[in-house]
Amino acid sequence: MAFFLAIDGGGSKTSCAVGDETALLGKGSAGGSNVVRSGEAAAGRALLEAVQQACAAAQVSPRQITRTCVGLSGGDRPETAEPVRRMLAEFVSGEIEIVGDMEIALHAAFGGGAGVIVIAGTGSIAFGRNSRRRTVRAGGWGHAISDEGSGHWIGRCAVSHALRVYDEGENPALLQRVMKAWGTESRDKLILVANAAPGPDFASLFPVVAAAADTGDSTAKSVLAQAGAELSGIAKVVIRRIFASNEAIPVATAGSVFGNSALVRQVFYNSLRSEYPGVAVNPKVVEPLLGALDLARRTAPRATGA
Repeated sequence: MAFFLAIDGGGSKTSCAVGDETALLGKGSAGGSNVVRSGEAAAGRALLEAVQQACAAAQVSPRQITRTCVGLSGGDRPETAEPVRRMLAEFVSGEIEIVGDMEIALHAAFGGGAGVIVIAGTGSIAFGRNSRRRTVRAGGWGHAISDEGSGHWIGRCAVSHALRVYDEGENPALLQRVMKAWGTESRDKLILVANAAPGPDFASLFPVVAAAADTGDSTAKSVLAQAGAELSGIAKVVIRRIFASNEAIPVATAGSVFGNSALVRQVFYNSLRSEYPGVAVNPKVVEPLLGALDLARRTAPRATGA
């Protein structure tokens, strides 16, 4: 019997699944495995832990794996893919295919069909494929210069917006929540943490912002609404480039930001529909890991890039 391994390697979380030809047999998870953000040593530990968990749940040895598909942020670039391939080959048998995280998400949403996937987790990206199999992406160039609407972006904007409100003479509750999350006893210490090099994990603040928005915090709600608009913006870039204005356009979302913020989803949907009434947004947030598992089971046809 053949066994297949799927990995979704994010900046904050690595998800793994093992399956046979038809069934999902086991899952595992660990910390982030983005080699750029975490470094090779930490990424390697996360990959090993996630694979071991999934294989134990499936009662399969990593050396029994027939084929692996890994979706990574930057997985379409050799400098990101090759270290991960090398690390996995030390404990996993069989062929290892590494692709961008947007490819496994697009496949999870639409199989081999046309559509646009927007991912918002630690980072963000929009990726689309039309009926002529032309593909194009927008965003996803890293948190220092891109990744609008992502968990990292939301965390950084929350700190910035809360401090602006403080400058205006108020004492925003969101600022207190951030200080508590980071374990800082004063604003001065918060500033030191926020401006440290290397920088803090701004993405870890996303749950704090989402919880604050749920209680009606206006600063948190403003940040999340802006995130939804930014994510809609990168989706529109993809749509304009490869779809006709009168075309029916399937759109899906993936990632923890969409999964955990109804406000982000609502603003995203409303903004898209205001410009593209033909857009059909899947109400369910898709699981890219299932796309990776399906791709591991077969060699997917490759689209031509744009």
